[in-house]
Amino acid sequence: MGQKVDIGLIDKTEDKLSNLVLETRNGLEDCSYVDLRVRVSEGQGASAQDGMMKFSIKDYKLSYGARVIAGKGLLAPGYFAETLGTADIDSVPDVIRKGLHQAYERAVASSKMKSDRKNRWETLGQSLRSSELAPVKTCRDRIPAIYRISPIDISLGEVSRLAQEISKAVASHDSRVKMNQIIVETSLVRELFVSSEGANIDRTYALTQGLSWVAAVGNSGNQQAHYDCVGHQRGWEILTDGIDEELIKLKPFREFALDLAADSVSLSEARPCPSSGKDVMVVTDPHYNTLLVHEIIGHPTELDRALKFETAYAGRSWLLRNLDQNMLGKQIASPLVSAYSDPLLPGYGHYEYDDEGTPAKKVIHIDKGIFRGFMNSRQTAAILKASPNGHFKAIDASYVPLIRMSTTVFGNGARDPHEIIREIDHGYYLSGHRIPSISESRENFRITARKVFEIKNGELGEMFRDGGIMANTRDFLMSVDAVGNDFRIYPIFNCGKGQPMQAKKLGNGGPTMRARARLVGGKG
Repeated sequence: MGQKVDIGLIDKTEDKLSNLVLETRNGLEDCSYVDLRVRVSEGQGASAQDGMMKFSIKDYKLSYGARVIAGKGLLAPGYFAETLGTADIDSVPDVIRKGLHQAYERAVASSKMKSDRKNRWETLGQSLRSSELAPVKTCRDRIPAIYRISPIDISLGEVSRLAQEISKAVASHDSRVKMNQIIVETSLVRELFVSSEGANIDRTYALTQGLSWVAAVGNSGNQQAHYDCVGHQRGWEILTDGIDEELIKLKPFREFALDLAADSVSLSEARPCPSSGKDVMVVTDPHYNTLLVHEIIGHPTELDRALKFETAYAGRSWLLRNLDQNMLGKQIASPLVSAYSDPLLPGYGHYEYDDEGTPAKKVIHIDKGIFRGFMNSRQTAAILKASPNGHFKAIDASYVPLIRMSTTVFGNGARDPHEIIREIDHGYYLSGHRIPSISESRENFRITARKVFEIKNGELGEMFRDGGIMANTRDFLMSVDAVGNDFRIYPIFNCGKGQPMQAKKLGNGGPTMRARARLVGGKG
């Protein structure tokens, strides 16, 4: 019978795996680089619907992913990955050795095909280039998890009880609540990265999340798409106690879920939001701007998207037409607007190194209205002759890393958000986010809010449901004339990217902002 999979497995295999990577690099012909990612996780979760248990699970996962860069002429990468089980524990180094050789064979085959096509395709072939990695500092580090209550010390029964108790409380909150689903999960993850350059990074972290869906039916209509989450790289305590940090403030999960239910009930009695037909003054709160910055700043500043590596299934970026025609150094927003991605901020997007060992770095996207740069990987940084900034990430070692947001935010401002509203004779205040709709190159957007309030004479008036704003991205950013000082970070639990899809947890946020956009809703 196989041994139990737990995060201690890395302690038993780390030295062998480091040596194995070096042996592969030195022992295979035309092999220029090797890296290996190993991931072990232990966790548990439960789901309840309308006060009844749906499922509970206590599980583990062991996976690895290898990358080899090799070939004659044009270098090319080869990847190989597997998810392993208890039967593999006694032979992990031997299994991974075979995987490294598979990755090498793929790299050599890719190099041959790339070189052949470069010679045969003439003009088109000139777009094919050797897979070089921009240099980075070689790091060796061990990073412990931060938590007060370990995710693996909580019993599955306690996890299940919390999910069911909160679901019952939401169901009994009001007769207009017709459906709810509560999902609770907590886990401890350990990841090892080793490379033939000598990197050795061993990181352990906790992930805990409470997710709530609520549907309510009132006299005005159904509210079926209200969901939100509490989440952090911390232990079980964030669900029972909430989060009270400088930049992240979330209530205990029970209270959080009941607040969402109350919102759903109120909105089920609200009128549909009107449409303005023209641009109007709008104020967006930090929670709404969490989704806004995600869609109009985060995704278009991922350099693999901008370089059209994912055009066929996810689109491009209006910020980079090609290496000569792009928005770098140009004004794309009001001087009041700044935006950046920073993996060192707290929350879901936090990490010290990405999945190729690059130290985490704050990346300025917009500096006082001027576009400055993209999130990148070592390979894409080499194409732009830029410095790698640590945004090459995968949701599991068994997936190929992609350029992903860490914590992407609008920068804080200096204005009191209440004063920003009081200065408006007539406009609309958007609170919370719901559903995004975005153009192929992210140059236009329509994003709905949880709640829309009319502003009259500087005060909030009637609340509407099913409303949002629509605008050209650059026009909207250029119209920003006030930025609040109430910066907050919120968790995003399901950012999708890649083929096959990788649904990543990350952070977004910002302060209150005032701009002009077209109001769109279910009426008018």
